[in-house]
Amino acid sequence: MGHKVITIAREFGSGGRAVGEKLAEKLGVEYYDKKLISLAAQKSGIREDLFENADEQPTNSLLYSLAMGAHSLSNAFFQYDDTLTNDKLFLIQSDIIRSLAREKSCVIVGRCADYLLRDEPYAFSVFIHADYDTRLARVQELYQLSPSQAKDLIKRTDKKRKSYVEFYTSQVWGAAKNYDLSLNSSLLGIDGTVDLIAELAEHFRK
Repeated sequence: MGHKVITIAREFGSGGRAVGEKLAEKLGVEYYDKKLISLAAQKSGIREDLFENADEQPTNSLLYSLAMGAHSLSNAFFQYDDTLTNDKLFLIQSDIIRSLAREKSCVIVGRCADYLLRDEPYAFSVFIHADYDTRLARVQELYQLSPSQAKDLIKRTDKKRKSYVEFYTSQVWGAAKNYDLSLNSSLLGIDGTVDLIAELAEHFRK
């Protein structure tokens, strides 16, 4: 496949994480999701629980705009005061994502990776969505919730992801034009979705 980084953004309950894990396994590359939190904590020396609390959570600071340019951890994060904000944590994680993407082929789920790598010729961005009934059934099964609880969790999680993405990228979350590929995982199932992404990624060129 050559050097390729596949980023996956997803609706909650669409199976995006499962797709990412199986895709990485199929391609024989590293998979990054929550693992990014541990890497960011190791890189910065900041407690891992602070990254977990800030994970995919937007804030109101203007510092986030630095992450959209060519700024590294060393010339962005440490030039500012010692107040630890979600934006600074986002900068650190963004630096990790860019470094990983340059170094190796991998699959990265969430965390605005598609936007951070949007100009890289090796990056292939995917958005996974699914029919609402499929999402509802998946969330009920995975988290052992009642239908009403699952509906509430879907609503809250999608709202959080939408706010996070749109805050840090100024792009509309889930809009097909913002991704190289948008797929309904209900149509092909998890394995079929994985196979299709793998096939398209093999031939994708920017």
